[in-house]
Amino acid sequence: MFAALLVTAAAALTVVEFTALQNFVYGREYVFYGLLAAEIILVLAIVAGVNKISAAAANVYFFSFAIINGLTMSVIFFFFDVDSIFLAFSVSALMFAAMAAFGAITHRDLTTVGSYCIMGLFGIIIASIANFFMRSGLVDFIVSYVGVLVFIGLTAYDTQNIKRNLRDAHGMGQLEALRKISVFGALTLYLNFINLFLKTLRIIGRRR
Repeated sequence: MFAALLVTAAAALTVVEFTALQNFVYGREYVFYGLLAAEIILVLAIVAGVNKISAAAANVYFFSFAIINGLTMSVIFFFFDVDSIFLAFSVSALMFAAMAAFGAITHRDLTTVGSYCIMGLFGIIIASIANFFMRSGLVDFIVSYVGVLVFIGLTAYDTQNIKRNLRDAHGMGQLEALRKISVFGALTLYLNFINLFLKTLRIIGRRR
């Protein structure tokens, strides 16, 4: 997960530094939306094919997704002040680390918490789609705050779930399964962190 975040950051900063790449990503709408579609396809390919593809192939998909996500996420550098981006990243990293540690060490079953967070996630998706047409600042504000709560909850739940799955696969001596769980788990936590960061940025970020 950490390696994928580094790849995403490197891809985003590369777009910021090179005008030619900016023209490629943002010069034509169909390119930008094509990249977004590619991200969705890669995630679905990993999730749907987790039992069919090899761990190596899943890794290739994962890091391809991280690169493309960096290209599209570079847009935040043109909309938000750089200092506030790093502040939002730092705050998100601290929240993520705390909840991941909690999920890893707690003996409490977080399945119920995960269920509520998943329901909240669907609510966020529906509200975000609706607000794409409504353009309501209040709805965006509420979605951002609820999103922070949802993704810190999911971080704890997913960490505990990954730990449990790894333990079960290790007990059965399934090396390939261990590798797949590691990749899928890294993708899950990566998505949690990215979404937590973006929601935090919308709350505390200063617009250019």
